[in-house]
Amino acid sequence: MMPQSNVFVAAPLKAEREAELRNLLASMNLAPGQVDPNNSLFPFSHFDRLHFARFLILQDGTLDDIHDAYGLPRQNYPLTLAFIADVDGDADDFRKDLATRACGGLRRIFACCESFTPDSDLERWLKDHEQPPAASYVNWVGRSVQQIHEDDSLRIALETYLQNNETLFVGKSSQEIHKLLREFARVENLAGRLKLTDDESMPILWWLRKVIHFFAVPLVLLALSPLLLLYLPIFIYQLRSREKRDPEIAPRPNASHEAELAQLEDIYVTNQFSAMGSIKPGLFRRWTLIFLLWLVNYAARHFFVRGHLARVPTIHFARWVFLNDKRRMIFASNYDGSLDSYMDDFINKVGWGLNLAFSNGIGYPATNWLVLDGSKDEQKFKYFLRRHQMPTQVWYDAHTGLSAFDLKRNMLIRRGIDCSFMSYADLQEWIALF
Repeated sequence: MMPQSNVFVAAPLKAEREAELRNLLASMNLAPGQVDPNNSLFPFSHFDRLHFARFLILQDGTLDDIHDAYGLPRQNYPLTLAFIADVDGDADDFRKDLATRACGGLRRIFACCESFTPDSDLERWLKDHEQPPAASYVNWVGRSVQQIHEDDSLRIALETYLQNNETLFVGKSSQEIHKLLREFARVENLAGRLKLTDDESMPILWWLRKVIHFFAVPLVLLALSPLLLLYLPIFIYQLRSREKRDPEIAPRPNASHEAELAQLEDIYVTNQFSAMGSIKPGLFRRWTLIFLLWLVNYAARHFFVRGHLARVPTIHFARWVFLNDKRRMIFASNYDGSLDSYMDDFINKVGWGLNLAFSNGIGYPATNWLVLDGSKDEQKFKYFLRRHQMPTQVWYDAHTGLSAFDLKRNMLIRRGIDCSFMSYADLQEWIALF
């Protein structure tokens, strides 16, 4: 099993080179929202372990909120370029691959950043500007880009064979159909018309880190439990006093902002989402969010690893990343369907989870007891989220046209082909996948 890693590189821009950077990023697209996967700056399709990637300029349009809500001075953070990627294998290996095979284009792009110089070691610079996620999510841990493409090719070949040879399957039992399809796949694989490779083995170090993390977090919580219980009444008081007075800032987003975002959406079955905002002032909200995302990361790493984040099945990858000494946070995801359906899915199924994370952001719709209300005020929540969303200048999807549902179906078809025997009930379910 090949585990997945994520990369999040962020660096402030040189103000005088912003226009140059925007032109460079635009040159990587065939049209707004449609990347050229073989563009000369970063030929995404040449990286066979890359699932998703994006370049985006972090331009926060809500920096005045801290003054409007709390009377505190506006923080003028510099424009920042972010490069975000979801990859198979180790992130260090991916950075090394970038420095080898996309060096020229990346140097031109990152030359627009403050700390990048002509003699910068690209691999080292990427590592130095890495922003680790506070929490991250992978839809199906271990499912590689290679497996996704192979599974889809197998499904197409099997469906074509079934359609072109209908009479061959008339009157056949489910066991006989399974045997015929397995033999067809075997012959096609031997002939080189299909590629069906075995899964790569799980790296031992990755497995060890996962096991250690699985036990370490509960042990830390157990050790801290006396202190946490003593602090709980104080926490409740601090939380409720803030919830009653924290102002909401959720006006309808500017029409031009909505139009700019809409231009980049619903081109494919899968969409990208990038939203950024400031955390409510004070250590209480900051440490609350750090602790909650620590728990979210634990759950996503060990329990939500097979197609669902809580009850939401449409997210491929997601991450929460702190910036600027944990005073701001960015949430980035790749999801199926429209933004409205994406938000509705969360509101209806895990609204409490939205509140846990995002209620610590300035202007979020009022919550009660941290998990109640908040996102349940659907219109305010959608305005809040859309207002914090940023346009993504360049976005790449290695498996365009395949939803998370498609990926799971194709994987189950492949498993059926790999299996020499299945029960009657399992065979019926497998045949129904076609």
